[in-house]
Amino acid sequence: MTTTDSLRSGPGTTGRSGGGGDHGRLPGREHLPARQTAPDPSGVPVLDVVVPVYNEEKDLRPCVLRLHGHLSRTFPYAFRITVADNASTDATPAVAAALAAELRGVRYVRLEEKGRGRALRTVWSASDAPVLAYMDVDLSTDLNALLPLVAPLISGHSDLAIGSRLARSARVVRGSKREFISRAYNLILRSSLAAGFSDAQCGFKAIRSEVAERLLPMVEDSGWFFDSELLVLAERAGLRIHEVPVDWIDDPDSTVHIVRTATEDLKGVWRVGRALAVGALPLDRLARPFGDDPRDRALNGVERGLARQLIGFCVVGVLSTLFYLALYSLFRLGVGPQLANSGALLVSAVANTAANRRLTFGVRGRSGAVRHQAQGLVVFAIGLALTSGSLAALGAASGSPSHSAELAVLITANLAATVLRFLLLRAWVFPARARTRPRTSDDPEDLR
Repeated sequence: MTTTDSLRSGPGTTGRSGGGGDHGRLPGREHLPARQTAPDPSGVPVLDVVVPVYNEEKDLRPCVLRLHGHLSRTFPYAFRITVADNASTDATPAVAAALAAELRGVRYVRLEEKGRGRALRTVWSASDAPVLAYMDVDLSTDLNALLPLVAPLISGHSDLAIGSRLARSARVVRGSKREFISRAYNLILRSSLAAGFSDAQCGFKAIRSEVAERLLPMVEDSGWFFDSELLVLAERAGLRIHEVPVDWIDDPDSTVHIVRTATEDLKGVWRVGRALAVGALPLDRLARPFGDDPRDRALNGVERGLARQLIGFCVVGVLSTLFYLALYSLFRLGVGPQLANSGALLVSAVANTAANRRLTFGVRGRSGAVRHQAQGLVVFAIGLALTSGSLAALGAASGSPSHSAELAVLITANLAATVLRFLLLRAWVFPARARTRPRTSDDPEDLR
């Protein structure tokens, strides 16, 4: 039985289909309009807070009452609280159903399979609220952080938001064992998956619904690793993640099995890392997710991308130099130094121009390729004059220089020509006006 088939909702349930199969461009972020503060079961809330539970008959009622009271007093938009029951076997279903009948804006969803990730995916996919959040039933996180958590999503500034117990200004009370495990796990994420966020597993997160609709189909985990996988994929897709330092007090009665959870998390890290390494995830479709991305705007008189171009030029230059030196050493076995230098420089110049055209200056397609290569050969001629002149000066000075001396002079001459080569490529071969153009929503480059 699938989770969709087993979804049973209490009073006040509204929903939408969560197909999520379309990975096209996301709409531009917009500030959500203010609505009535009182929750209206017949209306569409701005925020849907999911509380996943499993056998929480003791803590569920005080948790929901406290959360409902806090939102009613402080939250300036309509809201909903969804209790997602992960196949509880105690009195949790009865408690949840009673809360849904008693409080406006509270609903109850029953799943017949366990898994926090499964509960969040099921409820988030079916929710009609534009902002989706979740928190643990123990309410370890201070609720005063809830509005700062969702505010950037409501305003349209960010795509996801997470509470962080590891931020510098966070105030956390917990044992040394959990502190060590948490920091070690986040260190693993940073070192293995290059994660830039600070706290992957704090049970206090939010996401815009249109972002969830596209990301959730890519997330495989249905348990505790769900959070980490979602965040890693979002970050790799270029989405904006907002972090909120939280006040957090450890729950000594937590039922989380630390060893089993850690083992499953490490398996998830390996699976996601392997998928990213082989390019199995279509994250490139979200690389330019929003139509309001300022990087897509063509601004007259504003030169952009210098730092990135310098890095790209240096990388291409290092590889080209190694390629050139290898060719020179190969050609030198059969011909003199001047001919070997000319042949090696010519071949490496063609490869260098093609690499800089695509990687450094972002020029794609065949249009202008022949002209770019011709201009690149002019730049090559200048480099040839510098390097040949250096070799000639070396020969005149020492008569019969050694091979290592020739290589040293050539390296020095190439370094001296590098700055001039970059300036000519940037200003003449690949000028800014040829690289900047306004993009349209159907631009095929947006789908690459």
